[in-house]
Amino acid sequence: SGSIIIRTLNAGTSGVSGELVFSTGTTSNGASGSISIGTGTTTGLGERGDIHVHVGKTTVENGGEIWLEAGRTTTDKNGGLFNVQAGSSDGTGSGIGGHLNLLSGHATKNTGGSLSLISGFSTASTSGSIIIRTLNAGTKGVSGEMIFSTGTSSSGSSGGIKIGTGTASNGRGGDIS
Repeated sequence: SGSIIIRTLNAGTSGVSGELVFSTGTTSNGASGSISIGTGTTTGLGERGDIHVHVGKTTVENGGEIWLEAGRTTTDKNGGLFNVQAGSSDGTGSGIGGHLNLLSGHATKNTGGSLSLISGFSTASTSGSIIIRTLNAGTKGVSGEMIFSTGTSSSGSSGGIKIGTGTASNGRGGDIS
């Protein structure tokens, strides 16, 4: 089928290229509208469509940012759920589930980018949990392995691994078991 291209034209010798805004309207009573982005389903031999979201390259400034944030609420309700999930393989043959990679940026001469997994804080109560685990094996096979490893180093020490619990100012420090 035909293509749809939505873009702003290039900027001149000075200035910035135009902005693209995709937004639904606000509402005072009821849910605001949703935005859905997806590719079509293939029912024959064709491959699936991909979705790419990327920030353009720069030659003189810091790279651009991408922010994905679930909804915030100012009432006594829960914040929005944020799911990132790779694709499933539902066939009966040799297909495996899709990989999920979280990669920070590399650097040619300086330190590579950090990767942080941080749970939400609470001003008055308990901070959120972080759970890293493999799920149970099926009727055949073993459950997935977990590897915590630092990289090798050809000049200098390799990185350390630290596991600890936080300090308790009024109570008992947490256990490691």
